Amino acid sequence: MVQRVLLVLVLAAALGSVGCGYALAGRGSFLPTDIRVVGIPQLVNRTTYFDVENILTQKIRNEFIGRGKYRVVPEATGADAVLNAEITSITLSPVAFTATQLASRYQFVLTMKVDFVDTRVNKSLWANDAYAFTGEYDLTSGTGDSTINAATFVDQQLASFDRIANDIARTVVTAIVEAF
Repeated sequence: MVQRVLLVLVLAAALGSVGCGYALAGRGSFLPTDIRVVGIPQLVNRTTYFDVENILTQKIRNEFIGRGKYRVVPEATGADAVLNAEITSITLSPVAFTATQLASRYQFVLTMKVDFVDTRVNKSLWANDAYAFTGEYDLTSGTGDSTINAATFVDQQLASFDRIANDIARTVVTAIVEAF
């Protein structure tokens, strides 16, 4: 008898929560359901930093693919919607220093223009002309020595951008898909 009462309570609670309106973050979509093919052309790089547009373009494509609902193509032709974006600025600023006053940690800020357009009706579904991303990274030689040669600096800079590009891509795609 007690087991039946518990079973009825559990079932009632389960049925009552079915229409509660909660969903897992990153799984919802406010885009029209008939958008299935997303064109993501190469991002435009208006900065002096080499290759960041290639890395970021690929990360954004991968993030859309990872959502599982969209087929991604590298151009606007044949796409239901197109993501047009350009990187407008990248700044590096020292935020921490060693005992000898050499920069050991930098703040990285990337700003970009983003426009997600429904190509079938030529209407912008989501846009932001000043989308900004910030990240910090350490700049050391890996041996505890704070002296760094140019090659190490460039290697660490690209590795750091690769890490922040994952966050940028996730944030951009979430903003577009979930209408933030």
